[in-house]
Amino acid sequence: MIDLAHVTWRKSSYSAQEGQCLEVADEVTGLVPVRDSKDTAGPALAFPAEAWQSFVSAVRAGEFGAV
Repeated sequence: MIDLAHVTWRKSSYSAQEGQCLEVADEVTGLVPVRDSKDTAGPALAFPAEAWQSFVSAVRAGEFGAV
């Protein structure tokens, strides 16, 4: 269990204010926390930092096509 009480969450500047967005926090003990921006009190998922970086790189490279 990681303590997320003091992390700073951010969401993409491409996100609409009312859109369905994810928020991401900076790495915490090797994990990258991710949560639903519409349910900030809800659960967060924590991905290994290396896996998250691979995912972000693939998105930037267009490996998933247009979404």
